[in-house]
Amino acid sequence: METVVEVRGLAKRFGRVWALREVNLAIPRGAICGLLGVNGAGKSTLLRILAGVQRPTCGEVRVAGLPPGRLSKARVAFAPEIDHFYRWMDVGDALEFSASFFGDFDRVRAIELLQLMQLRPASPIDGLSRGLRARLKLVLVLARDADLILLDEPFSGIDPISRDRIMEGLLHGYRASRTTVLLATHLVGEAEALFDRVVFLHNGRVVLDEEAEALRAGSGRSIDEIFREVLA
Repeated sequence: METVVEVRGLAKRFGRVWALREVNLAIPRGAICGLLGVNGAGKSTLLRILAGVQRPTCGEVRVAGLPPGRLSKARVAFAPEIDHFYRWMDVGDALEFSASFFGDFDRVRAIELLQLMQLRPASPIDGLSRGLRARLKLVLVLARDADLILLDEPFSGIDPISRDRIMEGLLHGYRASRTTVLLATHLVGEAEALFDRVVFLHNGRVVLDEEAEALRAGSGRSIDEIFREVLA
């Protein structure tokens, strides 16, 4: 099975603080993987390194066989926790802006996803709620034909209706067998039904890396219950 994310001995230090230590991962193509941990566990740092926007202190990283950088960025769709939409834009402007940067952006798929997310192209971004902005971020990444989709806390601080829409959008837009999704969250119960695999991070280290269904079957518990026990 082809590996899309391969990480060996990865570490990242900010000053005297190690955000990641000796991280080893191999995530296959077509998997939806939950990157789970409390705030400060190192999830966002790992995603930013995979996205090519931060450099590791040491270790080896490959995304679709490439080191993070200019070439790999063209094959990765990254939705950070904090969005960076321009206030003057409307939703349609945001789509066109993304399409101008990424050759794999599918406008037809984007319009389908907008309808699913109940977003109107003419709606000013400055007037969108946090939940609607979160939906728009998801549209922009799922409209791309990327090898790897990175989602950083897509459910954080948003309303239940928007969470449901985001879950529906993920299932609707996900290209099974082609695209790998790495979803970082501490709200495990909201998303665990999506996961084929889960990776638990704690203090910058991987403390558990298992297939989700095997983990449930072997323990007789939900991923959320295991998460609370392991990271208690």
